[in-house]
Amino acid sequence: MRVRKKKHLDERLEKVSNLLINTDISDRNYITSNKQKEYIDLKSIFENDNPLYLEIGCGKGRFCIEYAKRHPEINLLAVEVEPNVIVSAVEAASRENLKNLYFLRTSAEFLPKFLKAESVQRIFLNFSCPYPKNRYATHRLTSPRFLEIYKELLCEKGEIHQKTDNMHFFEYSIENLSSAGFKLQNVSLDLHNSGFEGNIVTEYEERFINEGLPIYRLEAVNK
Repeated sequence: MRVRKKKHLDERLEKVSNLLINTDISDRNYITSNKQKEYIDLKSIFENDNPLYLEIGCGKGRFCIEYAKRHPEINLLAVEVEPNVIVSAVEAASRENLKNLYFLRTSAEFLPKFLKAESVQRIFLNFSCPYPKNRYATHRLTSPRFLEIYKELLCEKGEIHQKTDNMHFFEYSIENLSSAGFKLQNVSLDLHNSGFEGNIVTEYEERFINEGLPIYRLEAVNK
């Protein structure tokens, strides 16, 4: 079903454009488009050389905003393709006046077009859509095609941190990450009863906790 465009969306996005990195793409074939590099000048944007972290699929921004607050020593780039969603995240970040958080409105497939190889130290995948039907498996953010993208972007020993409420998606992710050569660590089948410290509860996570669902979490290290 087509999502209805939010009222005054373009005007709202324009008001927070200082936090939105322009990613106009004419060639929507990511394989050919990614060959034409348009690298973002991260040093100019963040005005430092701090480590770069990504959150892919930032939703309304609760995680990325709180993480940026807690970790001023890192630069965080929040990625979200849906303008109806990202506008809320950018507006919330703008009210916080954070200097280490910017937003990239694009699909994950196009990240190598804008970010240099081995430039990312950590990727967060928080409650990505599990696409439960097998015919949509390639859309899952831990499918082999996406893992190849992450391996290109991540530096040596860079990490992927994943959280999900979907057991089957979690098992799928573990299988693919292992096959792609990632080393798994800190795997939890019930995050909120694991003693893990420092967790930031996302919007979806709060709902799942209230429904009594376990939260699955892992870390995958790029070897």
